[in-house]
Amino acid sequence: MKYTAYRKRAETDVFFTPEAGSSRYEGKAEEMIRFAEGATCMDPSLWALFVAQFRIGNTDDRDGGWRIEYWGKMMRGACFTYAYTQNEELYQILENTVRDLLTTQDEKGRITTYSREKEFTSWDMWGRKYVLLGLQYFLEICKNNTLADEILFSMCRQADYIMEHVGEDEGKTGILQTSKHWEGLNASSILEPFVRLYHITKEKKYLDFSSYIIRMGGLRSMNIFEEAYLGKTYPYEYPVTKAYEMISNFEGILEYYRATGEEKYLVMAKNFARLVMESDITVIGCAGTTHELFDHSRITQFDPAYDGIMQETCVTVTWMKFCHQLLCLTGESIYADQIENSAYNAFFGAINVNHNICQGQDFPFDSYSPLLNGVRGRFVGGYRDLIRKRFWWGCCVAIGAAGTGILPMTAAMKTENGIAINLYFKGTYTQTLANGKTVRLLTETDYPKSGNVKITVKTDCEEPFALRFRIPAWSKQISLTVNGEVNQAEAGSYAVIERIWKNGDRIELDFDMRVRILYAKDIDPDAGAEAICHFALLRGPIVLARDSALGENLDIPVTVLDRDGYASAVSSKKASFQTEQEYEILAEDGCFTVVDYASAGQSWNPNMPITVWIKTGK
Repeated sequence: MKYTAYRKRAETDVFFTPEAGSSRYEGKAEEMIRFAEGATCMDPSLWALFVAQFRIGNTDDRDGGWRIEYWGKMMRGACFTYAYTQNEELYQILENTVRDLLTTQDEKGRITTYSREKEFTSWDMWGRKYVLLGLQYFLEICKNNTLADEILFSMCRQADYIMEHVGEDEGKTGILQTSKHWEGLNASSILEPFVRLYHITKEKKYLDFSSYIIRMGGLRSMNIFEEAYLGKTYPYEYPVTKAYEMISNFEGILEYYRATGEEKYLVMAKNFARLVMESDITVIGCAGTTHELFDHSRITQFDPAYDGIMQETCVTVTWMKFCHQLLCLTGESIYADQIENSAYNAFFGAINVNHNICQGQDFPFDSYSPLLNGVRGRFVGGYRDLIRKRFWWGCCVAIGAAGTGILPMTAAMKTENGIAINLYFKGTYTQTLANGKTVRLLTETDYPKSGNVKITVKTDCEEPFALRFRIPAWSKQISLTVNGEVNQAEAGSYAVIERIWKNGDRIELDFDMRVRILYAKDIDPDAGAEAICHFALLRGPIVLARDSALGENLDIPVTVLDRDGYASAVSSKKASFQTEQEYEILAEDGCFTVVDYASAGQSWNPNMPITVWIKTGK
């Protein structure tokens, strides 16, 4: 079978190079890429341990577990990372582990951690999805055509075996019956790699099986795809509300739209995204303030009644990936806004920068993100042993590198006639235009410490092309100049400038970095008395939080001085721990201190809570 390269993110082919030696925020992309290389496991022995779960072949039988997912999730993040770092040591590790994985196929082509007796139960289909995705993403970077053919042959055997045993025909198990969990929602998410396999092979049988999965509707009690198409019911109102798995299903819907071009499926995905944004995305860019479930989190996020684990990192990263796909397909700035919000707050906050220990191990990512008088490092999500009672891993640990990897892919994207700048990182964006000329955009900024971004054009192109600059929805005051001349810019859109750009042309943007006040009562005027007496503070894309490590009592209410929806803030250096941003906020009875959410609570001290929703006396 001949290998055919497939790159589904061709829309993003602008190479971003972060500037070396930048400070943490200025070079956040550089820092995240370096961190991603560590998070993707540069230790070959760990990859061997992931593969060993398949070689044994029944490691998940005993507890119906999901060890089956780890290799593919890690591989996806690793491939995202390699695409931008071009780290040859990382590539060799990945090629070696792929070769190792292929040796675990049985005579039927199965690669799974479930035995024949227990296959197509519990998390088996969910994990087979990740095996296929891991191989597919490696295929995008694979340098060896012989290996690529072996990978493609293996994927087809895996998919064919599934289709032999799962489907509508008599004697087969229905897709929704292949898991006892979440009404089969987890199993249905295998839609994504099946459509991708159709893209690669052009074999209609894989698209037909994808169509079958969609017809089954995602749940036994509701067709969530048709419900999303109608666009009226919020996901938290569905009979099953598991956020991570549900978003994963709609990632598959977007792949199906790519394959068929049928507008209905794009409408489904956009409606789903809109409904989630309206009802469940919290101030820090995640969802699920009751464990990992859609639960009308937009409202429940400031309710003190629940103090358990919340806002799973798997949800954060999957939401970012889903919004990235929508951004590629629609070019609508709202999806870039969502990625930025999730990245700077929920995601960066989940990175274990201090190598804290949770449940006996130093994992690179925390699993849950607190909002109201909570702490980090409470529990490891998806916790399973890889060596009996000796070495453990987790689902959020495995997905984190996909979050670090998605950011440079999102930072800038090529358009039909130029470049769109979506995230403002310090560094260089490089693209080859349709006429073969190369354009480089040199970006100087300490965003989001300040709102100033300077971009210098380096090109010898003599034809017009368009530069698009995302104007965040939160920026009510905007300045955009080209060589000193003022251009129009509107919040929540792209400023598009098409002209014959010349070498040395200079663009300067200034965004509104005043500290905004968001009152719980303005989100939900009907909230109970305990919930309604809270507010949050936001500066640019950054959510600010109080941290009890600063010595302040979070239970004592404060009344912020409200100046037409904005607070007065002065830079501070009170914190004894590293912060990206720190401010003294003026209140009626003095000042209180806030830091950026990503820096808050990074001691993982169970006696040092942080809070985004600040109690007010009014």
